[in-house]
Amino acid sequence: MQWHTKLVFVQDIALLLGADFEGNGELDLLRAAPLDEAGDADLAFVTSGKDAVKRAANSTAGCLLVPDDFPNSTCRTVIRVRDSRLVMARTIPLLHPQMNLQPGVHPTAIIGAGAVVEPGAFVGPLVTLGAGAHVSTGSSIGAGCSIGDHAVIGEACVLHPRVTLYANVTLGREVVLHSGCVIGADGFGYVMHEGVWEKFPQIGRVEIHDRVEIGANSCVDRGALGATVIGEGSKLDNLVHVAHNCRIGRHVVVAAQTGFSGGVVVGDYAVIGGQVGVGDKARIESHAVLGSGSGVLTSKVVRAGHVMWGTPARPLKQHLEQLAELNRLTRKRRGKTNESAQQQPPQQD
Repeated sequence: MQWHTKLVFVQDIALLLGADFEGNGELDLLRAAPLDEAGDADLAFVTSGKDAVKRAANSTAGCLLVPDDFPNSTCRTVIRVRDSRLVMARTIPLLHPQMNLQPGVHPTAIIGAGAVVEPGAFVGPLVTLGAGAHVSTGSSIGAGCSIGDHAVIGEACVLHPRVTLYANVTLGREVVLHSGCVIGADGFGYVMHEGVWEKFPQIGRVEIHDRVEIGANSCVDRGALGATVIGEGSKLDNLVHVAHNCRIGRHVVVAAQTGFSGGVVVGDYAVIGGQVGVGDKARIESHAVLGSGSGVLTSKVVRAGHVMWGTPARPLKQHLEQLAELNRLTRKRRGKTNESAQQQPPQQD
């Protein structure tokens, strides 16, 4: 995905947002920038709180997206909005529109028998499309991607360079896969027989629903017999592993270096922190939160809406109480050690 910059008037942005502005409505804005780095042709956003107001006062940004209650005592150019971070996310494409790739198939791409590339799709250099694969209109397949037999890519998907889809993977609409993603590899399934691990054939599939985004070098394994499913709108960070037959719900967010063992079920709107490990067939219900570094034991159920932390994962209040108790015991032990050292008689030379 490539971007370029475009000049936009402050008053045009306010009009598109349906928001009120103060100051110079004819100011040309060139780009979006961080509050601390923005210059006089840049747009930045300000969150709520005294610290944010202080940072805004020191910023040289040409225009600020600010909360409704922002004190504009210096008469700066501002656009007042309810949620400045959300509005910034929606405004960035106005200043940095995506460069549209010309539809078509690069001459170095290899297209398998019966593969279909719909009009309006882009297939980049050195891409391989397996037999019967289907690329829908508006989708972009980056350089060096490998698309397996009978894989289906829905409309307006973006596959960045060097993504691998194994056979029988299905992507919905507007799915984004970053470089190095491997979707549909064999799950880790083996059966012990007479002292030898025998492979359980992984003949299932992967279904990734609409508007899912998966970060760089993440892996989603195919089901052993059925499907591994990632629900609509879910977002997976870099280096996330989803094992065979997992079912991730809708609008779930998962931070980096998290791993789900086979058969895990995650409910809608759950939040999973970084470096979380989830054991086989565990169930994380809707709106549950797992803090970074948590460990969920095999077949454990994390109830809806609960906030869990630690290994093994337990309610946040209990986790904090145990940390406080451990700290108290540590201080007490150190105090006894120091007292004992003071009571020792001096050694004679």
